[in-house]
Amino acid sequence: MKNYKLVLSYEGTRYRGWQRQGNTAGSIQEKLETLLSRLLEQQVELAASGRTDAGVHARMQVCSFRADTKRSSAELLQDLRRYLPEDIGAVSLEEAEPRFHARLSCREKTYLYRVWNSEAPNVFTRRFQLRMPEALDPGAMEQTAGLLCGEHDFAAFCSLKNTKRSTARDLRSIQILRDGEELQLYFTGDGFLYNMVRILTGTLLEVGQGLRTPESVRQALLSGDRSMAGPTAPAQGLCLWEVKY
Repeated sequence: MKNYKLVLSYEGTRYRGWQRQGNTAGSIQEKLETLLSRLLEQQVELAASGRTDAGVHARMQVCSFRADTKRSSAELLQDLRRYLPEDIGAVSLEEAEPRFHARLSCREKTYLYRVWNSEAPNVFTRRFQLRMPEALDPGAMEQTAGLLCGEHDFAAFCSLKNTKRSTARDLRSIQILRDGEELQLYFTGDGFLYNMVRILTGTLLEVGQGLRTPESVRQALLSGDRSMAGPTAPAQGLCLWEVKY
């Protein structure tokens, strides 16, 4: 039995997210598992570095799976590239160490959220950006980002209710960059809660618009109360950017 590491990129627009949900079709995991099981003539189950929501994209999603086959990684990668739809790309495939697990072995993830900050539309990137024509104050956003970084309980920035799992995470950095009319927010941490990056983004954008203060965000963080944080930003602006092991 071989252990494999598969790196993918995908446009999440037409999918219901990464995770397979029972018999419901439309997830990226379900599509990949179905194809791999057919190619390898055995049941294949994938583990991913993290679950992306419906409509969220990935530049680098890492998966692992086990299979008993004599086929080479190069042959299998060629078939994946041949049969996968155009919005899912198999970037690389290689045999991994026996103990490698895409999620459990992961040490750090980076997400990118893209905002088109202009009154003029950009039709060519509309599926990958949130359009926000309002003026934004990057200085206030950066001040707030500094308050959010570090090891904290991020319960106020999570959509899950009554979870028994820890909501503590180490948010190692938030970078806010401007490239012309596009505002780019990079979030790097040891892991992220459900909707955490989208809620952080929605909160920072409210600060940028002057709708809330950096101090109010600090109070929300301390409270653990979801209602005190900002809205959940739309899915299309979010991309799983990088995964490190």
